[in-house]
Amino acid sequence: AGALGVPLRFFDADTLERETHRLSQPSEVVFRAVGCHGVAEGAALAAAGEDGTLVLTKRKSARATCAVARAPAVLDAAAIGRPRGRLSLVGLGPGRADWRSPEADALLATADDIVGYDGYLALLPDRPGPVRHGYPLGQERDRVAHALTLAAEGRHVALICSGDAGVYAMASLAFELLDETRDPAWDRLAIDVAPGITAMQAAAARAGAPLGHDFCAISLSDLMTPWPAIERRIEAAAAGDFVCAFYNPVSLRRRTQLPRAREILLRHRPPGTPVVLARNLGRADETVRVTDLANLNVDDVDMLTLVIVGASTTVALPRSDGSTRVYTPRGYGAAGNRADTA
Repeated sequence: AGALGVPLRFFDADTLERETHRLSQPSEVVFRAVGCHGVAEGAALAAAGEDGTLVLTKRKSARATCAVARAPAVLDAAAIGRPRGRLSLVGLGPGRADWRSPEADALLATADDIVGYDGYLALLPDRPGPVRHGYPLGQERDRVAHALTLAAEGRHVALICSGDAGVYAMASLAFELLDETRDPAWDRLAIDVAPGITAMQAAAARAGAPLGHDFCAISLSDLMTPWPAIERRIEAAAAGDFVCAFYNPVSLRRRTQLPRAREILLRHRPPGTPVVLARNLGRADETVRVTDLANLNVDDVDMLTLVIVGASTTVALPRSDGSTRVYTPRGYGAAGNRADTA
């Protein structure tokens, strides 16, 4: 259908079974397999309508069966059966509308349903058309399963998240559920992922260019990853002199992980290494502050903060307007961390 530029429409087994009395070759074998006595002829007749006639009976090839029916009038494809279900995993970026991609906006504009956390739905302009399905914080698996089930009904569903859908967000969970369940209805869906600006990218842009050379992202949340595994990754990133972006650095109960990460990093890079603390990016109360590794304090960070720790070559550059910009030179031949030698 895509190659020919024509609509693709589907019928369920019950609809096709109602055409049994008009089939030239009803089959019990087919009925036991799929729940109707004929697929190709049934689909042709269901599409043509009650006054349609079968003009080519079922023909079989190695990969398909085909039948043709004639309708008494021109058909409206949109009124026949239902389309293939589609799930769009949409990253909204940090929250600002002008940081949302045109692709994301186009998918949201054409969606029949939008599923997401209530806080993310509130970031979208209210407009007639799509049905909104809001969830409280958490319940990620329920959100994804509901979106997949709606899409399996032939609907276009947009499952939204902040940042990039594929970075600590819903895209990986959607594919994980597909892999776990092997649900045939879900497996037939068209699935696309629309990227968004991550918190790491937004923070870097606000601060200057701290991601100018090799970098990594590490989540400090041990809700789904054991802390020993996270600590090994911090050790490896510190030894490799990567710029480190820390997601989920603290919570109300998690207060030890960020100090432990700081301790590990201080064994491998200077205490004057620049650190960017970016909070509530893209929102009205956004703040971006530059400190250094020696003065990184867990009390200056909360759940809405992203922490970027520079490499040994990262530079904190004072500007004439009193601001400080942070950048990491593109090559390893750079002079090193000026903040440590100043």
